Amino acid sequence: MTLTLTVSDEVRALAPGFTHVAVQARGLVNGPSDEASSALLDEAARRLRERLGALAPHEDPHMVAWRDAYTAFGAKPSRTRNSAEALARRALADGGLPRINRLVDVYNAISVAHLIPVGGEDTDRIAGSMRLVRATGDEPFPTVAGGEAAVEHPDAGEVVWCDDEGVTCRRWNWRQGVRTRLTEDSVNALFLLEGMAPHCALEEAAAELAELLEKVSPGALITVHAPVAAGA
Repeated sequence: MTLTLTVSDEVRALAPGFTHVAVQARGLVNGPSDEASSALLDEAARRLRERLGALAPHEDPHMVAWRDAYTAFGAKPSRTRNSAEALARRALADGGLPRINRLVDVYNAISVAHLIPVGGEDTDRIAGSMRLVRATGDEPFPTVAGGEAAVEHPDAGEVVWCDDEGVTCRRWNWRQGVRTRLTEDSVNALFLLEGMAPHCALEEAAAELAELLEKVSPGALITVHAPVAAGA
């Protein structure tokens, strides 16, 4: 069954250039990070350096567009960076990219190599449909604070992804919640690639992601959905 994703009119008005591509996967086999997934992250960092040249990540035109979108809903983009910019900064730092698990490593590699926000959700843990909306401020956001489970709430007007149980990702793609994140036990997943036109090539990135998923999880059923623009 295909998971339904919708973008509210308020978000469409906020960022007319927003577009996204969903890649759905069933029958995945995840596990701890390994030599192959680690190599993908190293290669992604190399590709990022080649793309940026002398630029810092936040100076890339796509990241500039994302910063404008964050500013539009009241976030401070230098304090709460979109996920692609945050990962890019880590990729260029001495410590490099974190190794999480094979599936997360794969989509993080795509995010860094293409400099686009990419998220992964365990579809078995999603309640109902997923919606990109401006929050009321009452929605629950399960997270971890100080090593303990906690529930936060987004700011009123903040752009969030949510399902029928609450927020799955705050500030568009800044921080994912713990409830739907991909673990080593995940077998069914939705990968969401997000962009601000005309500075992104989501279809190319989605095709590469699908190819990598098939390599790390042979036999999985991978479906790449058509891009959806904000004005659609």
